Amino acid sequence: QVQVVESGGDLVQAGGSLRLSCTASGLTFDDYAMGWFRQAPGKEREGVSCISRSLGSTYYAASVKGRFTISRDNVKNTLYLQMSSLKPEDTAMYYCAAVTDYNEYVGCIGYKYWGQGTQVTVSS
Repeated sequence: QVQVVESGGDLVQAGGSLRLSCTASGLTFDDYAMGWFRQAPGKEREGVSCISRSLGSTYYAASVKGRFTISRDNVKNTLYLQMSSLKPEDTAMYYCAAVTDYNEYVGCIGYKYWGQGTQVTVSS
């Protein structure tokens, strides 16, 4: 049974930093591309950043490029999202997800396994 669990969400002031973590079990971690997604109240879920299984090729949404950094540790089966220069518009529930990666997939579409989310709130 695949389990994806996020942690690290918090209330932070604008301009601050936060690191999210995601652990995945029940799967072979380095066979999967991993991604961070977010959903704010009243808005559709969006792909924030995604990373391929072993080469670590990355994708970033334009709204976070230069401020967020995605990384993964395939030994610890853990995905990270380092967020800096946070803005109130970054406030959302952040989700971690996994998808089978056959060829170093870099993208945020078609993810299969999802966590329950961790809340990030940025105050102005």
